[in-house]
Amino acid sequence: MRFCRFGDGRLGLVEGSDVRDVTGALDVLPAYKYPLPAYDVFIANIDRVAERARAIAPTSALIASAGMQFLSPVANPSKVIGAPVNYQKHLDEVRSNAEIHHGSEAHMAPIHKMGLFLKASSSLVGPGEGIALRKLDRRNDHEVELAVIIGKRCSNVPASEAMKYVAGYAIGLDITIRGPEERSLRKSADSYAVLGPWLVTADEIPNPGDLNLKITVNGEERQNSNTKYMILGVQQLIEFASAFYTLNPGDVIVTGTPEGVSPIEPGDVIVATIEKIGSMEVKVRAA
Repeated sequence: MRFCRFGDGRLGLVEGSDVRDVTGALDVLPAYKYPLPAYDVFIANIDRVAERARAIAPTSALIASAGMQFLSPVANPSKVIGAPVNYQKHLDEVRSNAEIHHGSEAHMAPIHKMGLFLKASSSLVGPGEGIALRKLDRRNDHEVELAVIIGKRCSNVPASEAMKYVAGYAIGLDITIRGPEERSLRKSADSYAVLGPWLVTADEIPNPGDLNLKITVNGEERQNSNTKYMILGVQQLIEFASAFYTLNPGDVIVTGTPEGVSPIEPGDVIVATIEKIGSMEVKVRAA
C-alpha cells in the first residue's frame, strides 16, 4: 500500500495517478491524553489503519494526484537519523573536495568510524512544502537518499531481525549547509529534511538493497546510482542505530547519498526518484 498526507493533514491511499481520501480510517487510532506518545501514532497503528482504509476505499473520494501538495507521510517522528558517507564514491568525492570536507578529518571518515547523526525533527517537511534555504552565503547541497520508516519500537536489533521492524520506505532529501560545524547543526535547518511523496509499505519492497535512485535539478541529472552500493545496508543501519537508540514507530533513517552532490539555489526545481517508490518534485526558495 501507498499512504500519503495532503491538505490539512488528510490521509490518502495512492492508486496509480490518483489518491483515495481515506482520512476516515484514522478513526481507528486510540484516543490519547497529555502527555502524548513520543512517537508517530499513525505509523504505530498502520496495520489497523490499513485494514480500515481498504474497507472504505471503494466509497472514498478519488482525487487526481497531479498538482497535489504532499506533506511528509510521517508527521511526528521522534528521531530523523542520518547515515553519512554511506556510499564509497561519495566518500571519495568528499575527501577530494575541500568545499565539502572543509579540512575536517571527521567529515572524511568512513561511516563505521564516523557513526550516525541526528537531524532535528523540526527540519522535516513534505515535497509540497518545498525547501527554504538559509545561509545563502554558503554552499547548500542536495542529497537524495532512500528513507526507511521504523514501524515498531525496538532496541539492540541484530541485522538478521531488522526487517521485522520496518513499516515502509519513502524518498528522502538530506539538504546540507557546507561548513566546518558539526553535521547535525548544518543539516537541521527548517525544511532540510524532505520526505515523500508517500510511504510505500515494506511488503511492496522486499529488497531495499537494489533500488535505482537519482535526482535532477532544473532537468539536469546530478545523481544516479543504486542502493546496492551502500556501505551499510538497511539491515546493518538498523542494527547500528538501535545499538545506541531505542527506535520508535515513525522514526526515519535516511540511508546516505551516492556521489554527485552539488549546490542548489533559490528558484531551482528538484525531482528525486527512487525505483518502486516514485518521484517527487520539490521547489527551492530562500528562507
